[in-house]
Amino acid sequence: MTHYDLLLIGTGSGNMFLDKRFAGLKTAIAEEWHFGGTCLNVGCIPTKMFVFPATLAEQVTQADRYNLTPTHPKVDWAGLQNRIFSRIDAIESGGREYRSSDRQPNITVVPEHVHFTGQKTVRTASGEEITADRIVIAAGAHPIIPDIAGLDTARIDTDDYPVFTSNTVMRRAEQPRRLVIIGSGIVAMEFAHVFAALGTEVTVLARGARLLGNIDEEAADEFTRIFDSSHTVLHGAQSKQIDIADGGVTLTLEPSGRLAEADLPETITADGVLVATGRVPNTAELDVEAAGFDTTDGHRLSVDDYQRVLSAGQPVPGVFALGDISSPHQLKHVANHEAKIVGRNVAADVAAGSPGSARANDLAAVNHHAVPGAVFSSPQVAYVGMTEAEATEAGHDVTIKVQKFSDVAYGWAMADDPGIVKIIADRSTRRILGANIVGHEASMLIQPLIQAMAFGQKADEVATGQYWIHPALPEVVENALLGLEFDD
Repeated sequence: MTHYDLLLIGTGSGNMFLDKRFAGLKTAIAEEWHFGGTCLNVGCIPTKMFVFPATLAEQVTQADRYNLTPTHPKVDWAGLQNRIFSRIDAIESGGREYRSSDRQPNITVVPEHVHFTGQKTVRTASGEEITADRIVIAAGAHPIIPDIAGLDTARIDTDDYPVFTSNTVMRRAEQPRRLVIIGSGIVAMEFAHVFAALGTEVTVLARGARLLGNIDEEAADEFTRIFDSSHTVLHGAQSKQIDIADGGVTLTLEPSGRLAEADLPETITADGVLVATGRVPNTAELDVEAAGFDTTDGHRLSVDDYQRVLSAGQPVPGVFALGDISSPHQLKHVANHEAKIVGRNVAADVAAGSPGSARANDLAAVNHHAVPGAVFSSPQVAYVGMTEAEATEAGHDVTIKVQKFSDVAYGWAMADDPGIVKIIADRSTRRILGANIVGHEASMLIQPLIQAMAFGQKADEVATGQYWIHPALPEVVENALLGLEFDD
């Protein structure tokens, strides 16, 4: 049995806080997978490096909308992969080498899976017992695999099996000619855009009428209308059975029961299937029940405002968690924020003496107000705060404005590209409660609204108290703000 002052499980955002403040601690880092976690290796960064050229390719094929002659660009799949992953892999290996080298003499990297056997004890895959005074759990999440007849879950994401998840789809040796995507959330919509724009024949299986069903209904409806107009989506569909033969896949379909009617083919064939039905925290894999840690909805680690892990509703002295394993927001920027909070609080806990002895006044609380997100599909989607339904249910007297991109001059320049800005505000306080943008560069256009919510600025003051460049696209945000109706 080896004892450490600090044990870190996971090297995504959790690897960020481990700086010179902890140089005097004997520290272990347990990482069975890639250094850098989901975002660097299989998530945010490589997907956007695929999205950008895919969007360029899509724009080229749609050039006739702008009185230009369209062409159909050819994709150098191997070259694209090499450009992206040569950078990604170098960062991953550099991070691993740094933590493993003599430059970090107080740190031991444990390149194995670990699971809890007690509140402060873990066992490695090779059978070593590790104990620690303080533990930070940042082990992330993994793709959900639905229960489908004929699906060999043990072979998913292996080289010779044509069913895969976001963990491997970007590294497939060959770009699929025909791809079925199971799911209608963020991951599904981003990869549907990437592969369709790069020339793959993509079919999306969506169980419901709306794509991106977890965002504001009006925004989801707008996205669904636009996306359906240029992609093949089978609504109300789910896969009943998967059959693999000669390297191809045949899916037998059935109605999901979420639509009154669903006109579906009996089967659909493809070269590959991408399972994109959501992600679940890695709590079961860590056996957190053996440690007595609380979970929310049976999966997510329960933490308090200081990111301390809870057991029977009380913080476990010296045990913290961050990121997808504990956060209600599976977002990298949220995990990064939580990592900063954990770093500060672990340092305060160490300074106080025994684990759990830091005073509340010395701890920092997490801030989950005005958490934004974006979907890098076609069109882009960005959102922050409450949906209209949530704001109404919370008792707000809401005022709402929906502004079309085509209402402003830059929208005309884009040949009246579809898109909307929807802002939800409180009629009496004039505060913005939530916002949704569907359309070109939504992820950038929403930033003034995120800032307004974060700093408690009133919507009408944001609209009138600053210059808005004319005729830039942010005028659509300005006009939406001006269109809100407030009490006198």
